[in-house]
Amino acid sequence: MIELAFSILASDFSRLGEEVAIAASGGGTIVHVDVMDGHFVPNISIGVPVVKSLRAATRLPLDCHLMIENPEKFIPAFAAAGADWVSVHQEVCKDHLRETLEMIKAHGMKPGAVINPDTPVETILDVLPLVHHVLVMSVFPGFGGQSFIPHSLDKIRQLAKIRKARNLGFRIEVDGGVAHDTVASVVEAGAELLVAGSAIFSPGKTRQNAEEFLQLARAAAPSSK
Repeated sequence: MIELAFSILASDFSRLGEEVAIAASGGGTIVHVDVMDGHFVPNISIGVPVVKSLRAATRLPLDCHLMIENPEKFIPAFAAAGADWVSVHQEVCKDHLRETLEMIKAHGMKPGAVINPDTPVETILDVLPLVHHVLVMSVFPGFGGQSFIPHSLDKIRQLAKIRKARNLGFRIEVDGGVAHDTVASVVEAGAELLVAGSAIFSPGKTRQNAEEFLQLARAAAPSSK
């Protein structure tokens, strides 16, 4: 099922609850929360207190993408704040990725593994039976509004083939430069969880942007052809 995980990084933080409601009215079904620490990535964004506020404002799944060092230290706090999905980067969990994912699951959340544009899919093969989703970064993480990196499509296709060959159930999520002009190719490659922020949030146009984005995505889905 094709779903829009709208990234609140591009929203108006002074009206966050309202912004989430508007994006949801346009068909968005997942709230994507980018958590950055200024160490793993060169930017600082939001954290546990905002997740707790969001939990009070919406029933939609809160999809927390941890772009932080030592993510295992913060998993209990995100669980207590009401996060539903938590994804961690292979690059910061090389020696303990499985343990971190199992910790996320043990705290009642759905675990996800993230790979950067220059990280091979092969680095996460062992944990694919464990994860709820794999997040393919189609830009280098840290800032919104970047251009889509085309070779990310190869990773999506590779993951889709592995999923089918091994009869696995993980979902494929893509984040970075996913917009109205790129979403069809992303869906055709095999992704179904589509993270978009700049392409969705715009004063007075958020609902329309979400609706049009999803129309393009669903039209490109294999089941619609």
